[in-house]
Amino acid sequence: MESFKTLSPITRITKYTLIDEVRHKSFVIMFVICAICVFLIRGCYQGNYMVNGHSLNAGTIVRTLSKATFHIIGAGVMVIAALLSMRIFRYDRNEGVQSCVLSKPIARWQYVMGKVIGLWGVSVLFMFILHSIVFLITSINLQIFMPEYLVASLLCSINLLFVVIAVLFLSLLMPDIMAFLCVLGIGVVGFVADGIAVASHSQMAQAMMQQSGAHPQSDLTWWKVVYYLWPKLLGVQQLASSLIESESFHDFAAIYPLINVLLYCLILGALLFKRFRNEDIV
Repeated sequence: MESFKTLSPITRITKYTLIDEVRHKSFVIMFVICAICVFLIRGCYQGNYMVNGHSLNAGTIVRTLSKATFHIIGAGVMVIAALLSMRIFRYDRNEGVQSCVLSKPIARWQYVMGKVIGLWGVSVLFMFILHSIVFLITSINLQIFMPEYLVASLLCSINLLFVVIAVLFLSLLMPDIMAFLCVLGIGVVGFVADGIAVASHSQMAQAMMQQSGAHPQSDLTWWKVVYYLWPKLLGVQQLASSLIESESFHDFAAIYPLINVLLYCLILGALLFKRFRNEDIV
């Protein structure tokens, strides 16, 4: 009974947050534009692929294109999730929603939890629908069914949780736009660093290093520490997209990005609840 009383306010706030975000014209416009852009790529999904007069396997090409689309959608929705999250506390404060809600027997952590789950739910739904459009295109046009594509989308949703919590926390410490830019910068730096790391371990890069006589550094340096501790958003997307190719991953390095981002969610979540507990509600 006590647990039901605790969860009831969170459920109501989550529902109101979902409804409030979905009915905004800006959200509807963004969703329609993104859905149209994803739908327009259906021309790339065709049954005949020819390179130098040789026919290529359609399934392999479709999975490659689907992985590229998967990453683009994942990165784009993270930006949209940050945009939705950066203004939520300011909007509720200016409209008197915070004072109205917290004047009732609702704890501050319940209010914050409802907002986090609501924004996360909207973002996950946004991304899942866009990924579902790609799934339907491949299923209908080419009769290639990839249910793992939808599973990968759900796994990738952990990145959206990180973005929502990080932006909400930073929006309590700095102007909304700065909170958005900080999280955007974290994502961009992480994507670039992971891209460089992947490129440096490629066969071409290794061959170039051997020809130049350079040897890879194995010593632990400060930038390596920063690299491994940095939020692994791209790593989570790569882990999720590996499901599309049915790749197996058993080593710790493959699942480390997921652990990394989950730990960041827990730490930033704790900081968010602590910071909001000290906020002045007008």
